[in-house]
Amino acid sequence: MMALWLLLHLALLRLGSTRPLVQGRSFRAPAVAWPSFFDLNSPLEVQETIQIPNNGSAPLLVDVQVFVTNVFNVDILRYTVSSMLLLRLSWLDTRLAWNASVHPRRVLTLPWDSLWTPGLTIQEALWVDWQNQSPQAQVDQDGHVELYLALTTETNCDFELLHFPRDQSDCTLSFYALSNTVMELEFQAHVVNEIVSVKREYVVRDLKTQVPPQQLVPCFQVTLLLQNTALKAIIALLVPGEALLLADMCGGLLPLQATERTAYKVTLLLGYLVFHSSLVQALPSSSSCNPLLIYYFTILLLLLFVSTTETVLLAGLLARDHLRAKRSPSPARRGQQQDHDNGGPNPEEATRATGSWRSWAEAADHTFFLLYVAGVVCSQFIFIGLWMWATCKSDPAPGKAAPHGGQPRL
Repeated sequence: MMALWLLLHLALLRLGSTRPLVQGRSFRAPAVAWPSFFDLNSPLEVQETIQIPNNGSAPLLVDVQVFVTNVFNVDILRYTVSSMLLLRLSWLDTRLAWNASVHPRRVLTLPWDSLWTPGLTIQEALWVDWQNQSPQAQVDQDGHVELYLALTTETNCDFELLHFPRDQSDCTLSFYALSNTVMELEFQAHVVNEIVSVKREYVVRDLKTQVPPQQLVPCFQVTLLLQNTALKAIIALLVPGEALLLADMCGGLLPLQATERTAYKVTLLLGYLVFHSSLVQALPSSSSCNPLLIYYFTILLLLLFVSTTETVLLAGLLARDHLRAKRSPSPARRGQQQDHDNGGPNPEEATRATGSWRSWAEAADHTFFLLYVAGVVCSQFIFIGLWMWATCKSDPAPGKAAPHGGQPRL
């Protein structure tokens, strides 16, 4: 009987010393007690701490600092951009607070899966590579949580390429917390430019953040302003195109009777056709607001075609007239035939007709050359004017075009 009483007494002592479990959204233990999330052997406690902290009637405010450390691999043909980011998330979770007078530790480091953290999804991302699969969160004595997340991502970007290669585009990264609603969670975002490398074809000129209003789920956006340095495109595209056009105008100075002129013009046209075929693959295309360079190089192709056609036609007419003059009888035979028949064409008149036709062809070629040079110069000035003042507004995305689409609003 005495042994049974002792066992019952020991059982009551164990029940009295057991730490209370977490229930609901607050601890049942007194404020001076050590926070119960330190007992990592209790699955119920871990499960409860994953729930979003209660902030009363207001949503939980999560402060986000986005450090942009690198932007690379800007692909205008695929409309993608790769970037490296560091996210600093901080919020208040009073369930994790403890009394520092009883437990003197001021900051604790905990695994991220042992407490609630906002789950983030990038809407424009093709893939996301989180640098640390098991990040650590820091918690202070008041319950302030601080979490750092490093990631590399490739996202879609709607580049504005009308003025390519001197284009500027806004690339947006939209972070959504799909596991919560706007009544539970709210973001306050800031962005910091930590890019130290400037040896890029596209450089980041500006960074900004915003929290879109009237969203069904919490969201914040980071916008990168990218500018093309244009050096590669100028060397690879504009310089060869202008050189071919200048060479074609110089070809107009060759005599029309020279057979080298026709071969020269045809060679330039064939060379530009090869250049144009590779150009089409190098320049991006879009459903709206295509680069002005596409139209510019197409006009250059038409100018070269017209110039080559004019040379071939006039050279062909002169060659045919020359052959006709060769096939006609010589002046001596024409004189004998005149004495025999007492009639027929005058050799001097035939020679005079051939010379007049040649003079007319040369005059026409000279006039065309002047008009061609004037047309080339005018086309250059028109293109410069369009480049400086032309604007284009892209068509809205299908998901944003009303009334058939659009993002859900409250």
